[in-house]
Amino acid sequence: MKLSLVIPCYNEEGNVEKFFSEVNRVFKDKVGDYEFVFVNDGSKDKTYQKLKQIYNNHSDKNNIQVLTFSRNFGKEAAIYAGLSKAEGDLVCLIDADLQQRPEVVLEMLEVMKSDEEIDCVAAYQQQRKENSVISAFKSMFYKIINKISDVEFVNGASDFRLMKRVMVDAILQMTEFHRFSKGLFSYVGFNTKYIPYEVCERESGETKWGFKKLFKYALEGIFAFSTMPLKFATFIGLFSSICSILYLIVVVVQKLAFGIDVPGYATIVVLLLLIGGLLLFCLGIIGEYLSKMYVQIKDRPVYILKEHLKQDKIEK
Repeated sequence: MKLSLVIPCYNEEGNVEKFFSEVNRVFKDKVGDYEFVFVNDGSKDKTYQKLKQIYNNHSDKNNIQVLTFSRNFGKEAAIYAGLSKAEGDLVCLIDADLQQRPEVVLEMLEVMKSDEEIDCVAAYQQQRKENSVISAFKSMFYKIINKISDVEFVNGASDFRLMKRVMVDAILQMTEFHRFSKGLFSYVGFNTKYIPYEVCERESGETKWGFKKLFKYALEGIFAFSTMPLKFATFIGLFSSICSILYLIVVVVQKLAFGIDVPGYATIVVLLLLIGGLLLFCLGIIGEYLSKMYVQIKDRPVYILKEHLKQDKIEK
């Protein structure tokens, strides 16, 4: 059985060589047939040169591929490209920074061998090593999305997982442009076993996932796997309409029954700001869904491949 390691890389010049040597060291005499599928996601440093050097210097080019994008398309596109080019019966997604250790991959293989009914082994962080604020927001995200989505999201589960070919093929059938892999893994519905793992320190460089990027990614997940925001917009519209009608009734009753004059200008301004703000908020939610539909119907490729280094095949 062949194992494919899919490794998305963005500005990982200080990590890819160490990653390559560590995997070979850990897998020696333990994993017979395996390949590396490096995906250079438009890196702006010397990641491409390092990967090309690894490819050219490696004696057995049958077990290494290097895919290079024409520009940065994002990790989701890199995952999709790597899965589409991987040739193994088993495919493992793993980061190049060695925070996710190859020893855990061996553990995943053992878990999968122990039960033939398991289609996927996914690793989750038993203890988060990150800013407490970010950790709190992540927990909040999982609580929210599990309440509004039809698929289950496991708190702390990452892209770090081992999958059988049947599951990989199912994921590749999901051809949407705006991809949220954590949701896609759950959506395809295969039998998944979750195991804990400890995140190690990065070998080199800094994390690419700051709060702003994580927040945007969370919104992508919500819009990709739930229509609840649209229903929420409907409720807001209904609520604001009822409030406006009730306020109008109160004003009329005060004027006709009690002869109380209601100050007009300030009231109108407040109502306009309130209702206008709510309307713009609802239109913003609708706009998010429409924009994703607009991009999807253009049917543009998820990524553009500039170069593909592979034995007996160099595509440009």
